[in-house]
This record gives sequence, structure tokens and C-alpha cells, in this order.
Amino acid sequence: MEKILLWQDSVYGRAMFLSVFDLFKIGIGPSSSHTMGPMVAAHRFLQLTPPFLNAARLTATLHGSLAFTGKGHGSDRAVVLGLAGENPQDIDPDKVESILATMKQITLPFGNTIAFDATRDVIFDYGPALKGHANGLVFRLLDAQEQELLVETYFSIGGGFVQTEKERSADQVGPTPVLNVQYPFSNAAQMLEMGKNAGLTIAALKRVNETTSISNAELDAGLDRIWAAMNACMNRGLKAQGILPGGLKVKRRAAEIFAKLKAEQGENSIQPHQIMDYLSVYGMAVNEENAGGGKVVTAPTNGAAGVVPAVIRYYLDHCIGADQAGIRLFLLAAAAIGGIIKHNASISGAEVGCQGEVGSASAMAAAGLCAALGGTNEQVENAAEIALEHHLGMTCDPVGGLVQVPCIERNAFGAVKAVTAASLALRGDGTHLVHLDSCVETMRQTGMDMSERYKETSQGGLAVNVVAC
Repeated sequence: MEKILLWQDSVYGRAMFLSVFDLFKIGIGPSSSHTMGPMVAAHRFLQLTPPFLNAARLTATLHGSLAFTGKGHGSDRAVVLGLAGENPQDIDPDKVESILATMKQITLPFGNTIAFDATRDVIFDYGPALKGHANGLVFRLLDAQEQELLVETYFSIGGGFVQTEKERSADQVGPTPVLNVQYPFSNAAQMLEMGKNAGLTIAALKRVNETTSISNAELDAGLDRIWAAMNACMNRGLKAQGILPGGLKVKRRAAEIFAKLKAEQGENSIQPHQIMDYLSVYGMAVNEENAGGGKVVTAPTNGAAGVVPAVIRYYLDHCIGADQAGIRLFLLAAAAIGGIIKHNASISGAEVGCQGEVGSASAMAAAGLCAALGGTNEQVENAAEIALEHHLGMTCDPVGGLVQVPCIERNAFGAVKAVTAASLALRGDGTHLVHLDSCVETMRQTGMDMSERYKETSQGGLAVNVVAC
């Protein structure tokens, strides 16, 4: 599926379109910004290299959060995989270790090879972050005298999105084609206005935009693939057992909890809150898979990948009238909200803390569930706002730099909050005091004010108050 992005001027001001297939991308764990992003950047730099016959060395320097938590997130390994020609969507997680073990040289696009030693050529710079973003990478192609032949800087801005310095200054997400869409809303107010004027739901607005370049059948097939990948990841997590990698010795719990829940079916003494246990275990299953480096779908990031699929599974298994068409509505409405948040604030934990990851995911899931259950546009926007509002200020403080503690359980709570938000919105008429645009702007400002220690550097919060090993 081609990536589709738009940054243009319109009667609504500076307009934006971000495809559902950009917000929901299939990749590998444990982090969209620290694993998928560096892999994409390395792969892009590899394709950029001209046929320098005197190239002797290629280096990659990780800056900011990528340096401080890169080991725990596997950022160095991701760079190596990208330089090996791999990309997040197509890589087989079972072949990662063999690729890393045999990666002794880099094959440039024109066939010439240069020696490569990851222990020497992937460099962690623990100094100040690069000016453009907390997640910066600098790739250098050098000759035998260590003179630079080619240099490019990339920023991994969350959700697997990568920008060069030039793209970031132009506010462009990657080298993507321009697409003119019918409803290029940049914020929630515009989205509601367009929906009212056109007589369309938020999901329908998104569908019209998505089908500018593909057919409805292709869109539906793509949405079904997204859900199939999410569900497959969840099902693996609901069966897998053992200890997660990284040194924290965190035990997988989802399979054991899920087995207990299934065993309790049919009993007369089931507590009414058991439904929340299902919701929680769905989210935990996905993020245990993510922490283990498995195949996941960014939603909108890997660190928050469990929230949206958990709520979809809750909708499918526990809500009256749920069907595949409802899942498509869910994903389209969720993507509309995710695009607004990304455009006006951030989905990167390294930029704004976990409010930008689990908070954004919870807002997307709340909107999706509300839409799937027949909510009005105003109720959908209200659901997203409620969910995001109650994640404001949440820090990103992973223990040991690993996407495990508190990340796995945070996905469970993000899913529970999403369902609560959707339910509250559906009980109202869409009228509310705090609107989504105000909440998104508050998240952006809060992220700007937040200390760098709490933005995916593992230098504050639980990361320094819990013994990592």
C-alpha cells in the first residue's frame, strides 16, 4: 500500500491529510521510533549512496533519546538491519539474529561492498540531542582517509515516521507524493465542520479522502489486513509464555491470565468487572509481543500498539452487533483522530512523553469505538477528548530503556480508559466544555514544558527509582 500524505494550503488554512496506512504500519518491536525509525533511516541512506568507488566505511551516530535508550530499544540492531537492506514491514523476526550475526559488510546499491563492524561503526553519542528532534541519527559515508563522501541526518519522529533535516524544516513526513483530497481537515473543528456541511460521518470523510487514489475495495482490503495483523499479534501474545528479553526478567503474563479467564467462563460467581480483565489482557498480549521483538502494528506507535487492537477485540467479542464493517469504521475514525494529534502535537514519547503515545492511542481507540457503536461526529470527537484529557502529563520513563515496565500495563489502562471515554460520550449528546483541539494543544504545551528526563531518556521517574536488573 503506497504511503499517502498531503501538506497544502486550502480555504481552511494549512491543511493536512495523513493516510490510515501511515498511522497503522506493520513492523517489528519493540519501538516504532527507536527500532522501526532507525531501520527505515538506515535503509533510506543506503539507497541514497552514489557509486563512490573509494568508499571505505559507513558510520551511524545515534543522538539524544536514541543514544540514551537505544540499547534497550535495539536501535543499534535496527540500524544494522536497515543497512542489510531490511525494512520493518517485510522483515521476518525469526531471521533477525542470523542477519545480525552474519552482517560483516555492506552492499551499496551499485554492487560495491565495504567492510562493516557494528561495534565500531554504530556510535552512541550521549551529548546534547540534535537541534531538530530528540531522536536523531547521522549517517556518514567515508573514504579510506576518513574523509566524508556523503552525510545525511535523519529524525525518527514517532510511529515509524522518519524525516531528513530538509524534510523536517519543510514539515514534510518523508519523500511522499502530494495528494489532493476532498476533505483535508487539519484539526477537529474543521473535521466537524466538514462533516456537518457534507452530511458525512468522520469515518465517511476519511473514506472519501483515502479513496482519492485507491478504490473502496482496495481500502477495505487494506483495513482488513491491518486488523488481521493486529489480531494475529494479539493471538500470539495470548499463547506465548516465558521471560521477555533485555535483562529485567519480566515474565509474560497475558497467556496465563487469558487461560484463567477462559476457564472461568460459565461459572456463576464471575465478578462483573471481569470484562475489564479481558480488555486489559488483550492490550498486554500485544505489548508483550512488541517487547519480545515480534510483528506488531503501530497504533500510532509500537509502545502504544496494544490499545487500539485491544479495544477492537473488545468490540468484536463483547459488543452487540459487532462486525467487520464496524472494524473498518473503527480504524478510519481512529486514524482521523490520530492524524489530527500528530499534525498539531506529537505521537512521540521522546518529544512529549507517554501522553503522546498511550494518550494518543487511547483517544484514537475511544473515537473508533464510539464510531463503531453508532456515535455522532460530536460524540466521537468528545470520546477522543475525554480519553486524551486523562492522559495529559503522563511521562515516558521506561525502566532499563526497555518497552516493558511500565509500558505493557499502560496499554491495558489506555484501553480501559478508551472504553470508558467512548461510553461516557455515547451517554451524552456531544456537548462538552473542553474540545479536542484544546486538549491536543495542551498536550503539546505540556510536552514542551516536560523535563527531558521524562521523555524516553530513562533518566527520571520509574527508570531511576526501580532497580533495573
